[in-house]
Amino acid sequence: MNFRLYLATLGLVALAAPALADPNHAGAQSYGEPGDPKKPARVVQVTMRETDDGKMLFLPDLVKVRKGEQIKFVMRNNGEIDHELVIGTVEANLKHGEQMQKNPEMEHDDPNAARLAPKETGEILWTFTQAGEFDFSCLIPGHREAGMTGKIIVS
Repeated sequence: MNFRLYLATLGLVALAAPALADPNHAGAQSYGEPGDPKKPARVVQVTMRETDDGKMLFLPDLVKVRKGEQIKFVMRNNGEIDHELVIGTVEANLKHGEQMQKNPEMEHDDPNAARLAPKETGEILWTFTQAGEFDFSCLIPGHREAGMTGKIIVS
């Protein structure tokens, strides 16, 4: 009897837990990997905010890096609502954005993503291993569509 109660409780806990994003959802292998905190990194400050006319922005929305360079994205949410920054390919971020539409409370436990409450700060440490153009977006439903997206050019 106790075993059945244990299984029922375990099932309820699993159902009540927020969905976690797939750690490989942004195709990290295709462009980079988590950074090494013991190695030097170039700091790139990114501000998240909304405007009075409903736009949502990252400042800056263009970041240029060199292949192999380690970047510490230091983020601050100056907005009035939660925002996130997810680094990935455009295709992967659009696909993950579709998942977020179905589950807007999805939590990220990924080294290439961070969600910040208003006035909160956070960091992402990332090494870009491939040249190309990549994306960073806020994938909270409606935010990317309101302009909260940027480009990373790796040369």
